[in-house]
Amino acid sequence: MPEADKEGEHYQAEKPQQTPGFFLKGSHQYDWGMKNRLARTFNVASGRTVMLAIDHGYFQGPTTGLERIDLSILPLLPQCDALFCTRGVLRSMVPADSHKPMVLRASGGPSILREELSDEQIAMDMDDAVRLNAAGVGIQVFIGGEHETRSIHNMTKLVDAGLRVGMPVMGVTAVGKAMVRDAKYFRLACRIIAELGAQYVKTYYVDDGFETITASCPVPVVMAGGKKLPELDALTMAYNAVQQGAAGVDMGRNIFQSDAPKAMLAAVSAVVHKNMKPKDAFELFNALKAKG
Repeated sequence: MPEADKEGEHYQAEKPQQTPGFFLKGSHQYDWGMKNRLARTFNVASGRTVMLAIDHGYFQGPTTGLERIDLSILPLLPQCDALFCTRGVLRSMVPADSHKPMVLRASGGPSILREELSDEQIAMDMDDAVRLNAAGVGIQVFIGGEHETRSIHNMTKLVDAGLRVGMPVMGVTAVGKAMVRDAKYFRLACRIIAELGAQYVKTYYVDDGFETITASCPVPVVMAGGKKLPELDALTMAYNAVQQGAAGVDMGRNIFQSDAPKAMLAAVSAVVHKNMKPKDAFELFNALKAKG
């Protein structure tokens, strides 16, 4: 009898098939493709991510540190877990042989020349995200903004399109000029974004009550880096965020505007993935900076 025909010999019927859960909060029920893209973006061992955000040009133009992405950002790709960028930068700047996960900015609207920035629309078809082999898409959601309802509907349309093709959506909490950045606001914004289907949320850190934001959000929360801070302050913020439940960071200016971006990215990664204390990470930053 041929080897393939030996009935039952290799089936091990006495051992039930194992059905492991998924490592990311709130993500166990997704299809394989969605989970695979999330597992590319988030480190499976730590359950966290260090995303490098360079999407600023979609409304700010050539931001300081992003004037020449080929010179300032491409050397950083090996050290980050994922890149958050626009499809234009991906096509024109990122080598096609890169295996780094790409999360694409999917919304756009007014530039910094306008006072009201919440008038955004979906600015990318989901087919193009699939065509570009993206690991996810990100969209701004203006809870409390003048165009709040439209921005929510933009996100839900993107979520529906993403579910059809297995593409995760990162909802980004956008804060208007007159809005208070406190835990109460971010609890509201993050919960709305999660309730309406985003696979994970990017939001800002607050000193008082950040753990209530992550605890009350049923999907992973990634901390936004925000404005440029002194390196030790940025490392402390990242440490506090992950210790209080964040599933990583999506930092831009605190990395590419640093005097030593490679060293800063390595220090942030040590904080996020290895729980390195801020002072130790700052020493690591200085040591790597000195080496050049």
